[in-house]
Amino acid sequence: MPLTQIHKVSVADEVFQQLSTGIVRGDWTAGQSLPSERNLAEVLGVSRPLVREAVRRLEQAGLVAIRHGSGLTVCDFRMTAGLDLLPHLLLRADGDVDWQLVQSVMEMRTAIAPDAARLCAERQPWRGAALREIAQSVAQEPDLGALQTCMMRFFDEVIEGSGNVAYRLAYNSLRRVYDPVRDVVGGVLEAELRDSDRVARVAEAVARGDADAAGRIARELVLQGQLAVESAIAVLRTESK
Repeated sequence: MPLTQIHKVSVADEVFQQLSTGIVRGDWTAGQSLPSERNLAEVLGVSRPLVREAVRRLEQAGLVAIRHGSGLTVCDFRMTAGLDLLPHLLLRADGDVDWQLVQSVMEMRTAIAPDAARLCAERQPWRGAALREIAQSVAQEPDLGALQTCMMRFFDEVIEGSGNVAYRLAYNSLRRVYDPVRDVVGGVLEAELRDSDRVARVAEAVARGDADAAGRIARELVLQGQLAVESAIAVLRTESK
């Protein structure tokens, strides 16, 4: 990927985006050295302090290692990076959405949501009252976009009720991947979004402290979305052949 001069207002963000995208796409492979800060500044047409700031972010993201005498060494991001990298993987080199990543996000959501619902019922069943109110909004909302917002509020409450900080941070990362494509994915997830019966049943299970039921019904709910995304991806692959 050839580097291009920066013209956007958020210069440091754009420098980070170009370099991180190049690493993720394999323009620089694990163990390879990046150009020096001086060379990067010249090619990108920005100041060295801005490049240095972007490099620090690359190091924090687990994309490069700064070694004295060796400069900037590219890491194997699959072994060193965290969930914060997910939003940077959303778009492929051609600018299209990486649907394989979207599928991965949906699979992770299917893994987290049921256990979060189970823990919510076990640890904070009093959140069932708020979940009931949101469930009523889901049942009464005809607009698909507004339904997505309602469901995000619902699972925000569930995640908070789980008392699991790791789930909270993971969910935040998943949201940052989902938000840019919500208009595209919303139609695919319609069956799940309109399943007000299961949403209400999760809320009731949490309210009565029935952890097993909350987890089981939450899995039934979100699995619909995962399977719908997988079906949509299969259609896209068939059409692209």
